[in-house]
Amino acid sequence: MLQYDDLTPPERAVWDAFPEGRVVDLSSGVPEEDDAVGGPPWGPERTVRAEVLAALLLGANSARPGAVAALNLTGARIVGRLDLAGGDIAHTVHLASCRLEETVNLRGSATRTIRMTYCRVRDVNAQMARIEGRFDLRGTTLRGGRLALTNAHVSGELSLNGATLEADGKWALFAGGLVAEGAVFCRTGFTTKGGLRLLGAQLSGGLFLDGARLENPDGEVLIADSATITTLELTDGFSATGAVRLRGAHITNRLSLRGAALGEPGAALDLARLQVAELELTPAVAPPGGIDLRSARVEVLRDNETGRTARLRLEGLAYTSLHADDALPAGLGERVGAARRVAWIRRSPGYSPQPYEQLAGWYRLIGHDDDARLVLLEKQRHRRGTLHPVARIWGRVFDATVGYGYRPWRAGGWLILLSLIGTLVFRTHTPTANKQGEGPPFSALAYTLDLLIPIGGFGQRGAWHWKDPGAMGLSYALIAAGWLLTTAVVAGITRSLNKN
Repeated sequence: MLQYDDLTPPERAVWDAFPEGRVVDLSSGVPEEDDAVGGPPWGPERTVRAEVLAALLLGANSARPGAVAALNLTGARIVGRLDLAGGDIAHTVHLASCRLEETVNLRGSATRTIRMTYCRVRDVNAQMARIEGRFDLRGTTLRGGRLALTNAHVSGELSLNGATLEADGKWALFAGGLVAEGAVFCRTGFTTKGGLRLLGAQLSGGLFLDGARLENPDGEVLIADSATITTLELTDGFSATGAVRLRGAHITNRLSLRGAALGEPGAALDLARLQVAELELTPAVAPPGGIDLRSARVEVLRDNETGRTARLRLEGLAYTSLHADDALPAGLGERVGAARRVAWIRRSPGYSPQPYEQLAGWYRLIGHDDDARLVLLEKQRHRRGTLHPVARIWGRVFDATVGYGYRPWRAGGWLILLSLIGTLVFRTHTPTANKQGEGPPFSALAYTLDLLIPIGGFGQRGAWHWKDPGAMGLSYALIAAGWLLTTAVVAGITRSLNKN
């Protein structure tokens, strides 16, 4: 049991000020000396035992009538473990520019607003804590431990703006199952050495990492698998030296990577099975580890050239609307040309038909049927590379003649060219009648068309034949070409009808 007579002068000042919520400032007034992180050592005149603070917060010195008790302490060196685990803390806490030499333990406690701003602390354990108000760690440096918020509930904002988390293990922030009703702010120079683990977190106010720098040489810098977040901002110079993983996360509003610099070694972006209303995939530097969008569901997808030229995995990606936010030639607006979108798909390893079908469906939706046909044609060309060599040969013929059914006018071009060749050659040779005095007179054009068109005819092929080997060889070649063109046209028409 603490006795007042046992308290040091700084501790008595804190004890006396607590019932009225007055601020106790133990700082020297010299900025260099008052720097909680890099300043010189502080002596007894600025030292307060953690057990004194714990006693006050757990009811050792009750509030006076007409006043609201609160702990407001600035510039103190707090020695010992601040252990409030399981406590019911009815007072607000504000520690400013303090040095806490050991762990702050809030595990399972119920508290009001807690502020530890511009402090230096080794470790904060707030697992399963319920904080009715803000949890403010602005500008604080946590060095040697981690910030643990597993299954904690924060009814207000969680602010880590300008904070530095330097963990001694893989995770700097361990917050699986965290529920934050207010926003989680990690802006203004927020840096980590160690990852942020937010598996299954529910962040109804959003997570804002604008300009943050995350480093985790041991693996992922951010894991938020299966998390539910309204808005996630990884923008304005956000950088990561490891993977950002959001597998199966549900983002109800927007995920933005506008201006993110993800070019550091080990950086990757895993968005597999993500569900998001708007995805702004417009980084300044693409991650060398690639972007995984497999089976993601996106209402509005915005990208830029950097995002399109990254290493991509697009199998199963579904989107309702597709836009480009980079500068495009006049007249294209926000729509990137189909050829560039096909190149976007081809960056995904292997062959999968779904990305082509998805893109073609979007082009049809906005009324660009020509672009849709180009995409489906490129799908067949990509598929051709996966086939048996014999099937590849037929595929090339099918492509050259009718463009796999998406370019049927090519058959007409081939027909005109072959008709011209046959007419010119047959005019310079004299055929032999099969039966003298019978049949129609010879016409080089009609005879060529008779060879090229397998069905029906003009009666020329049955009435005349060639003794000249060259003309005879050409006639057989035209017959074969005619059957080939006919087969390709029928197959193309069948494909088009099936598509419709």
